[in-house]
Amino acid sequence: MSKAFVFPGQGAQYPGMGKELYNNNDAAKALFDQADDVLSFSLSKVMFEGTAEELKETKVTQPAIFTLSVIMANLLGSDFNPTLVAGHSLGEFSALTAAGALSFENALKLVSTRASAMQKACEAKPSTMAAVLGLSDEQVEDVCNRTEGIVVAANYNCPGQLVISGEIDAINAACELAKEAGARRALVLPVGGAFHSPLMQPAREELASAIATTAFNTPICPVVQNSVAKAVLDPNEIKQNLIDQLTAPVKWTQSIQQMIALGVHEYVECGPGKTLQGLIKKIDRSTEVSGISFE
Repeated sequence: MSKAFVFPGQGAQYPGMGKELYNNNDAAKALFDQADDVLSFSLSKVMFEGTAEELKETKVTQPAIFTLSVIMANLLGSDFNPTLVAGHSLGEFSALTAAGALSFENALKLVSTRASAMQKACEAKPSTMAAVLGLSDEQVEDVCNRTEGIVVAANYNCPGQLVISGEIDAINAACELAKEAGARRALVLPVGGAFHSPLMQPAREELASAIATTAFNTPICPVVQNSVAKAVLDPNEIKQNLIDQLTAPVKWTQSIQQMIALGVHEYVECGPGKTLQGLIKKIDRSTEVSGISFE
């Protein structure tokens, strides 16, 4: 039976996540401890005891979701048997690690570099993102094209749910245009900056130099990558797509459609939360979705 494992991105975090696994599982504890060593701050302490506010900081959120997602995949052992893997934005790093393209330590260093580079880019130029509900992909693209300033479609999450990204004034103007075009809702999101837009160019350059010096292996199965919505096996292509991802849209709808076309109808979400299961069901109701629990 063809099965895909999918890995969530920023937004899936919640206080206390991973604590049970840390307390009850030696293999999980070892990876949490390793993460603390690599990052030279206690990620596990913030995850288990921090407030929602502390967990929302990009430089904490990204390593936290990544670490927990990879631990969950590792704990599955031989039940981690994907035909394909994919991850939403940050989740692509979790997917690549679970599939053996990156070592845990190297991937965590890249995730940390990516997070701090994104945070720096956000601080350099105030920017934001907004969710647009109830318009087609083409209508949202048209709204962005008609808006002055930098604003682009950043996340194609599922039909009728897109996220746009860009300069604050441009986002506000695009939200008004979206409502005029018939959007059910257009609301600015509580994020630190314009992820997956041209405003992330400085972060992209920083990540590119870190990726260039990191060893990538051929994964155990193809990875359907965000920026191309295609299944990729070649490590050099994987690297380039990871770099492009920072300034390119997350083509989640197109990625799931591609996986369905490749014959995958069963999807297992590996990481905190249930966000991706909901999106996949909205993309195609005939899919089977589930999460992982170690109760």
